[in-house]
Amino acid sequence: MVEPKITNAKKNKLPDLLQSVKLKYVKLGYHYLITHALYLLLIPMFFVASAHLSTLCFEDLIELWNQLRFNLVTVLTCSTLLVFISTLYFMSRPRKIYLLDFACYKPKDDRMCSREMFMERSTHTKSFTEENLVFQKKILERSGLGQSTYLPEAVLRVPPNPCMAEARKEAEMVMFGVVDELLAKTGVKAKDIGIVVVNCSLFNPTPSLSAMIVNHYKLRGNVLTYNLGGMGCSAGLISIDLAKQLLQVNPNSYAIVVSMENITLNWYFGNNRSMLVSNCLFRMGGAAILLTNRQSDQRRSKYQLIHTVRTNKGADDHCFNCVFQKEDETGRIGVALSKDLMAVAGEALKTNITTLGPLVLPMSEQLLFFATLVAKKILKMKIKPYIPDFKLAFDHFCIHAGGRAVLDELETNLDLTNWHMEPSRMTLNRFGNTSSSSLWYELAYTEAKGRIKKGDRTWQIAFGSGFKCNSAVWRALRTVDPAKEKNPWMDEIDSFPVHVPKVESVIS
Repeated sequence: MVEPKITNAKKNKLPDLLQSVKLKYVKLGYHYLITHALYLLLIPMFFVASAHLSTLCFEDLIELWNQLRFNLVTVLTCSTLLVFISTLYFMSRPRKIYLLDFACYKPKDDRMCSREMFMERSTHTKSFTEENLVFQKKILERSGLGQSTYLPEAVLRVPPNPCMAEARKEAEMVMFGVVDELLAKTGVKAKDIGIVVVNCSLFNPTPSLSAMIVNHYKLRGNVLTYNLGGMGCSAGLISIDLAKQLLQVNPNSYAIVVSMENITLNWYFGNNRSMLVSNCLFRMGGAAILLTNRQSDQRRSKYQLIHTVRTNKGADDHCFNCVFQKEDETGRIGVALSKDLMAVAGEALKTNITTLGPLVLPMSEQLLFFATLVAKKILKMKIKPYIPDFKLAFDHFCIHAGGRAVLDELETNLDLTNWHMEPSRMTLNRFGNTSSSSLWYELAYTEAKGRIKKGDRTWQIAFGSGFKCNSAVWRALRTVDPAKEKNPWMDEIDSFPVHVPKVESVIS
């Protein structure tokens, strides 16, 4: 998600997320909890039975045995019930999904593009008016991007050379780079991969990107492959959710998820300002994630996937059209961004966190939230809704680094601290908006800082065209030692965080 216009209009700010919560989304969250945790209802029954049995003495057991010997019907009925309950438990229990490891792509230094270089290359194209060059410069200065982001060779070249061959070159460089690193880190062989999910919103060649991975690594013939296109910056978590669903029905499998965006063929050379902003914010990057449902891999895995919650507002035309790829008045293709993008994102976020709340919040927070909500919605009392403290549910936050203003607004609405927002802000500063992969650069930053401890919960949340808001919750299975890690932050992590002053006039 990107920043459309420079404006101070209040209507472009995120709405107060919990001022107009709808009860149906609260009910959806509890329905999700009950549906996906049916087997938890058996746990209290088990403890009650255990407590009762513990009170029996040896004579009681002998008497019980004598009674059962002469009551075959009771024995058969109890045995059948026990088998039924056990079968229900094992059939309803979802498979545990583990994240073995992940890798983020770090381009070579010759792909690095400072703000000055960006403006120089933009000027040399002679495609932009003087006014729009000034506009792009202001966006860059206020966007939160630093001086060390990356662009592909085809865009940095003078003159630029956007073509299919260069786009394939960029895709192969990113995909094969992260997959090579991931396989090396985990020790998993390519032939053991059973599921491949690739998401790239704006570049969808034939053969597909997932087919390019199968061909390059010579994957086995029965590998399940999926290629997600046009789903925006939240597609990374959609891919994670898809891989999770596939792992539920394919035992003892590995699934590799590759999240990226392609810059080469999607550079905009027109003068429509709503389409120009993506040039200023989107940068080169990608990530690969290895998931598994193999119980034997639990001990060496980093995280367990606890929840995924997906919100889709596409049925609303207003939401559907707020991020739209089309031709401008001169026939040049670009992604147009509506002025109402912030409001749409706020509504999607509100729905998502209202559904997520019952799954993750402590009971005390849920009771306070639910009580004030009922008082306001049903009893019509004029009270301010209680805003749950999500910091009690999560230790770390990875919020899609789409633009500085969205991060500022989320920090305010969720009452987060600078420490919580640091991974997102530093990712935006160092790597720019890398679309769906930005969440993984943020998690890598958190690991490089040595903040991930065993049992910690991390919330990943992303927005995307459509309009969508998706969440994933991870629990750390072990403490991550940064001294043993290899990720794009390790050789420079001591120079972060850097100070990034807030700018009130930029809206994402």
